Amino acid sequence: MYRKELFVFNGDRPAKAVIRNYRAEDFADLIRIQQESFPPPFPSELWWNEEQLNNHVTLFPQGALCIEVEGEVAGSMTGLIVDFDPMHPSHTWEDITDEGYIRNHNPKGNTLYVVDISVRPSYRKLGLGKWLMFSMYDVVVHMQLDRLLGGGRMPGYYSKAAEMTAEEYIQAVISGELKDPVISFLLRCGRTPVTVIENYLEDEQSLNYGCLMEWKNPFRRT
Repeated sequence: MYRKELFVFNGDRPAKAVIRNYRAEDFADLIRIQQESFPPPFPSELWWNEEQLNNHVTLFPQGALCIEVEGEVAGSMTGLIVDFDPMHPSHTWEDITDEGYIRNHNPKGNTLYVVDISVRPSYRKLGLGKWLMFSMYDVVVHMQLDRLLGGGRMPGYYSKAAEMTAEEYIQAVISGELKDPVISFLLRCGRTPVTVIENYLEDEQSLNYGCLMEWKNPFRRT
């Protein structure tokens, strides 16, 4: 099981943090984090429920991580293993994650797929999302998988959709012409774009698009 102790910084003040596998006693905190992280118009039915969380900790506990700051659960990240074919990348979030229930988790797969990453808004200046992402890279290396993969929301796209396609929007973010709250964050974490997927997720701000982004295991040759 995973446990990492570190310090994060709130301005110049260090705060003790722990990244670990989440457990049943964390479920209420994890649901509250989802509610704070994804307020309307994000669909409330996509917030975690206890059945989903129970599947995470029983089917693939290695992919169920949370971060505590001074004893308070402040964020989480969840994944499952899938067998991904780079030649056929298109899919929906619902299909590849089993709508977040991960009953399709495949221990013999080649890819750790990100189901979700959430950090409470009041903790977002501490770099917790990046630490969670780096910790999931640890899981990829430890389990000798080919890559970490996931679809990033594009919440800034709705304001630019009249001017450019979704693919052009992603290129503008990559070039530095535009910034996107999610895609720019994933780039800072070392993720690289694979393709843009239409109808990836019900998400009004992204106009239902998602950008599939990966981190390749540097110890694997694929």
